[in-house]
Amino acid sequence: MPMRAFAAVLACTLLAACASTPPAPPAAPAVAATSLPPVKVGLALGGGAAKGFAHIGVIKMLEANGIQPAVVAGTSAGSVVGALYASGMDAYALQEKAFALDESSIRDVSLFSGGVVKGAKLQDYVNQLVGNRTFEKLRKPFAAVATRLEDGQRTVFVRGNVGQAVRASSSIPGVFEAVAIGKFHFVDGGVVSPVPVDAARELGADFVIAVDISSKANGAADPSSMLGNVNRSITIMGQKLGALELARADIVIRPGVNGIGAADFAQKNRAILEGERAAQAALPQIRAKIAALQSQRLALARQTADAKAAQQREAERKARCAQRTGWMDRLRRDPECRAED
Repeated sequence: MPMRAFAAVLACTLLAACASTPPAPPAAPAVAATSLPPVKVGLALGGGAAKGFAHIGVIKMLEANGIQPAVVAGTSAGSVVGALYASGMDAYALQEKAFALDESSIRDVSLFSGGVVKGAKLQDYVNQLVGNRTFEKLRKPFAAVATRLEDGQRTVFVRGNVGQAVRASSSIPGVFEAVAIGKFHFVDGGVVSPVPVDAARELGADFVIAVDISSKANGAADPSSMLGNVNRSITIMGQKLGALELARADIVIRPGVNGIGAADFAQKNRAILEGERAAQAALPQIRAKIAALQSQRLALARQTADAKAAQQREAERKARCAQRTGWMDRLRRDPECRAED
């Protein structure tokens, strides 16, 4: 009898072991709601001499609608506005400085040095308005694009003397002297990068708004005018070069300033208004594209979080199954551990 009783107890134990429900694996951790920093908007402000006042109107409209550029890159006239904006001025302060600008404060004539204008006054003017701060001490990351005269290399200034870099970026060949910095000389950035989209990306922008104020070759040409042919040829070259870089922007704003002359500073108010109009027209597209980009980033972040959670669950499963060493554990046949048997 004792042997039969032992056999009965053993049989009951085995049946209980086989019928028992294996311990449930720990619940997968819920993926926390992913929070992302806002899209980093960058401004790429193109060159265009007196047309550059349109940049102020663009900035004014963006700020009024809650779009705050985090980084700024500028070429030529765009570098002047960009430097002041990066120093901490808002659009209204920029407009105030524009209306108060006297051409004599930025023009120093020199007839025998490779250019009509030296550019030293422009350098001093910019440095004064930015409080003589270097790039590193500006409120926003800023880049000024110039062209290295010795080899045509695009040069992006992001350190050192702000006024000097703006002067280099604005030194239109034949009008301004080339600017000596170190062992090289620099001229207008528009020669290689009319609208500095790539420089804005290099500053870390997720979304680049480019402002193109360059002249366009349209209308009738006068083939009998030598100077007119040269100017038009330069315009066409810049147009083709700029198109390649503009294609890499997320949004391109084109203020209607083609009728404003390069030296027509009296039209500054009109240029600002044209900048406002063009930016206002682009606002729905800007908002839609920024929202779409943020949605893409959020979806990607969630996918990454889900993948990490899955990896963690798999590691926990393997660790749990590795602890099943006894024959009783194997009898329970935890479904998640069958692959390990």
